[in-house]
Amino acid sequence: MSIFKRTKKINKSEENKVIKTQKDESEESFILNKKNRNVATHRLIVKPILTEKASSMETQSKYTFMVENKANKVEIKKAIESLYGVHPIKINIINVSGKKVRSAKGYGVTKNWRKTVVTLKSGEKIEYARAKI
Repeated sequence: MSIFKRTKKINKSEENKVIKTQKDESEESFILNKKNRNVATHRLIVKPILTEKASSMETQSKYTFMVENKANKVEIKKAIESLYGVHPIKINIINVSGKKVRSAKGYGVTKNWRKTVVTLKSGEKIEYARAKI
């Protein structure tokens, strides 16, 4: 019965070498976070939110974006820096819950989504048409 209990032992140093080579080979268009999952920067930020309230906040150097649901503040900051070439000072994240809707087939709920408010330095601006996507 010893045949079934055999396992291949891997040294810790070999695992670390594999992880280090993966980090060295990663491109600038990807962000490697704590959980070792690659997130494309152009996929992290879904779209800018262009509403009346959001446009009034642009005078205070605050810009709003719709982002992926699993994105955190560090990933969003790196994505904004790479896409728009600006340096955010502060990032606020708001979880927006889905709305109840009704159709002929019955009731349902729209998707939950995540909104972020990015505060920039006083002299910087974001021009949405110049994103590096």
